[in-house]
Amino acid sequence: MSLRALGVQLAVLAGAALATAAPAVVPLTLPSGSVLQVEVMVKDEDRAMGLMFRPSLPRDHGMLFVFDTSDFHGIWMKNCRFPIDILWLDEEHRIVHVAEAVPPCKAEPCPVYNPLRRAAYVVELNAGQARREKAVVGATVGFAWPGPARP
Repeated sequence: MSLRALGVQLAVLAGAALATAAPAVVPLTLPSGSVLQVEVMVKDEDRAMGLMFRPSLPRDHGMLFVFDTSDFHGIWMKNCRFPIDILWLDEEHRIVHVAEAVPPCKAEPCPVYNPLRRAAYVVELNAGQARREKAVVGATVGFAWPGPARP
């Protein structure tokens, strides 16, 4: 194999690795002041996967789902192994809805959990954590978007 062909193959592999890069992780401050490290889910396929197949979620971790527009974004628990709390946030990062101790889906069809108000973001954390961290409707959650502008 020529060096040129080898260089092309390496470039293709590097591009593929970047395309499947892990989601960004940013600090998220809960109303109590506790800080979680959250994976930022922006792509449809990442949001669809969410916490599926994970055995657990470390107490100081969570997920932040970022949507292009505010809407009644539904969340399901397909292939999840543990209960979670779900926070829906508006554009100003205020909590507009909370679902506590949402159980894993046990049978098809899996229920979909929807907010009562439109939301731009969804945060998933361990069951019981929302109450402990004072994450109630009207409270604000702090985080900075890692990109140049919110998608």
